[in-house]
Amino acid sequence: MFTGIVAAIGTITSLSHAGEQAAAGVRLNIHAGGLPLSDVAIGDSIALNGACMTVAARTADSFTVDVSRESLNRTAGLDALGEVNLEKALTLADRLGGHLVSGHVDGVGSVRRFAPVAESWELVLEAPRDLAKYLAYKGSIVVNGVSLTINRVTDTASGCEVSINLIPHTIEVTTLKHLKEGSRVNLEIDLIARYVERMLSLSGAAS
Repeated sequence: MFTGIVAAIGTITSLSHAGEQAAAGVRLNIHAGGLPLSDVAIGDSIALNGACMTVAARTADSFTVDVSRESLNRTAGLDALGEVNLEKALTLADRLGGHLVSGHVDGVGSVRRFAPVAESWELVLEAPRDLAKYLAYKGSIVVNGVSLTINRVTDTASGCEVSINLIPHTIEVTTLKHLKEGSRVNLEIDLIARYVERMLSLSGAAS
């Protein structure tokens, strides 16, 4: 589990394909930036842009993960060199500064608007239609591993638009600063909303 509070910005420094077949995944080497790795063991989980990955190897300042083709097909930003948001898995002694995050990407959205508004920035995303029912005013959403609060929800013909306010601190300490119109982003819905939808669907089936 994670909190959606980015601990550091890392960099994918090398990418190698696990095989020549189209179904092959990739192996990524990530420089950890300011993320301490002294307490990270082989097999531990680290979220990359909101996607939970398993540490396969590490040095004092970098680590390696294997990303399956399934994960590549369902995420954005893990198939090229560049910066990524990093967060180590939650421990029972950590503060829950964001919200409970599983690190399992539910869908890929796209940026419709990203522009300054006074001292902050407005981020407008289009989410896939099948995620719309989980998105609510003042509810939580994870964007590239960052826990954020939804300020507005608008259903559209193709999906659902959500508007989010980003404070200067979030811009400074995450990779969201690099977003632009058309950028693809990893989205994870609120964990509680997922269970509520499941319970309601079973209740309806039983009646």
